[in-house]
Amino acid sequence: MAQEQTHTPVKGGGNPIQEKQTNCLACNKPIKKIRRYYRDGKFYCTKRCWKNYLEKNKAEAK
Repeated sequence: MAQEQTHTPVKGGGNPIQEKQTNCLACNKPIKKIRRYYRDGKFYCTKRCWKNYLEKNKAEAK
């Protein structure tokens, strides 16, 4: 029997291609180039959404 092989798209250097984040993690609004806030490798629509996301994660951790 032949085994199924999965193929991961690779760009030049051998690392898998990461999908581009299009929505805010806190409020799920589309992120626009003019108005975006970048922290810890993730994009948010504003600083306020970033703070809300941190508070939400603290509450879930307890």
